[in-house]
Amino acid sequence: MKTSPAKVNFNQKLSLIREQWSPKVIAEMNDYQFKLVRLEGEFVWHHHEETDETFIVLEGELTIDLESGPVLLSAGEMLVIPRGMRHRPHATSEAKVLLVEPRGVVNTGDTASELTAAQNIWV
Repeated sequence: MKTSPAKVNFNQKLSLIREQWSPKVIAEMNDYQFKLVRLEGEFVWHHHEETDETFIVLEGELTIDLESGPVLLSAGEMLVIPRGMRHRPHATSEAKVLLVEPRGVVNTGDTASELTAAQNIWV
C-alpha cells in the first residue's frame, strides 16, 4: 500500500540548514532530487558532464557566471545549466536556492574542492 505524499515547507526545511554551499535533500521524484541550499560568497568553476542542473532562487539574489558572461537571478527566477557547461555560482549576500538534479550529482562537478558536499543528506 502506498503512503500519502508529505507536504514540504521550504522555510521550515531551510531553518534546519546552517552551513553554506551544502545542499540538503528535501524530496525525490523518480531519479531526481530536490535540494535546498544556502549560498553566500563565491563557489568554484565546474561542470557536470552527465546532467543538466537547475537553480531556482527562493530568496535573495544569485549570480551564475558562465563563460559567455554572468546571469543574475532574483527570487522567483530559475536557470537551467546544460550538461557540460562550465559555471560558477556566487552571491554577495545569502541566497536561498532550490536545486533540481539527478540523485548522486556532486555539487562541485568535475572540480575537487573543500566545498565538495556530502551527498544524500536529508533534512
